[in-house]
Amino acid sequence: MSAPERLAEERATLPRPLAVDGGPVFAEPWQAQAFALTVSLHQAGVFTWQQWAEALAAQLATAPDDDGGHYYDHWLLALEGLVTGHGLLQAAEMAQRRDAWEQAYLETPHGKPVELVGKV
Repeated sequence: MSAPERLAEERATLPRPLAVDGGPVFAEPWQAQAFALTVSLHQAGVFTWQQWAEALAAQLATAPDDDGGHYYDHWLLALEGLVTGHGLLQAAEMAQRRDAWEQAYLETPHGKPVELVGKV
């Protein structure tokens, strides 16, 4: 199988974001970024789709009463678990980055982009 054929076959197996009326739906930009980061890390060989599916399923199982409104919260937690589990970041470093982003968000005036400059 040629490289373009393998790439086309792999793309066919990638997860698709939730959609309404044929268009992707992300309530917040971070959801699209988490989705894209997951795909990128898989393509870089950090984890397999089987590992991703198992991590996401395990995370979703922790909230059986969720109506789907927190789907990408679970997505992000599953991704964070894989990132720390594969040693890309330590849990403490992940928490530090999360806290730095939260602080930057809280300090950013409404309507301005949130930037994390020199904080991590």
